[in-house]
Amino acid sequence: MARVHDAWLDGKDNFEADRELAGRMCAIDPELPRRAQRGRDFVTAVVARAARAGICQFLDLGCGMPARPSVAEAARDVNPAARVAYVDNDPVVASHRRALSAGGPGLAAVRADLADPAAVLGTEDVRKVIDLAEPVCVLLGSVLHFFQTGDACKIVAGYAERVAPGSWIAVSVVHYADTDLLAKLTAVYSPAQFFNHGAAGIASWMAGLDLLPPGITEARRWLAGITSADPGQPAWMLAAAAVTR
Repeated sequence: MARVHDAWLDGKDNFEADRELAGRMCAIDPELPRRAQRGRDFVTAVVARAARAGICQFLDLGCGMPARPSVAEAARDVNPAARVAYVDNDPVVASHRRALSAGGPGLAAVRADLADPAAVLGTEDVRKVIDLAEPVCVLLGSVLHFFQTGDACKIVAGYAERVAPGSWIAVSVVHYADTDLLAKLTAVYSPAQFFNHGAAGIASWMAGLDLLPPGITEARRWLAGITSADPGQPAWMLAAAAVTR
């Protein structure tokens, strides 16, 4: 999954097979690379916004292959002392991340399953840079569409209940209004099963948290502070961020 996503972002950490699959999917939906970039833009924007709000530690779950700007770069543009823990279950991703963070103060790269919040937050390397007594920005960018609604809800709740009040939880998922287009894509997408969550699903995950404006909306509209989605689009990247109580 991470390497195909990296290919859509025009990254260098992918193989020919990944590029071939990415290309086959783009032939079906040419907007995939742009949608992937919008998801990336949302992550870096919410990191910068959280850093300006005073949060100095970030947990990037399902971080994927390194991209520019990185979460650390986006955060440290605002606060040079910001700390980041990158988490992914892909051993290749973890290896790349560890190589980049080796020797870097306030950085950690961990191979772990984001679906197990207790295990992730209990990992020694995560605890070296994340202090759970202080607010943290938890990033779930472009990952929860690989989980059923109930499981995604448990994942968000699992982190929300373990982090300090005032922490941020940010999520983004791809949503397809054109189900025929989605069926064609899922027929060729082999790395994982895709679940087509909408705004109502995200709202259920964020129950009990305080949604930040503009609420649940398209990633590009979240960046612009606009609340609604464009019903004329066959698919879009939905995004939201909320604060724990």
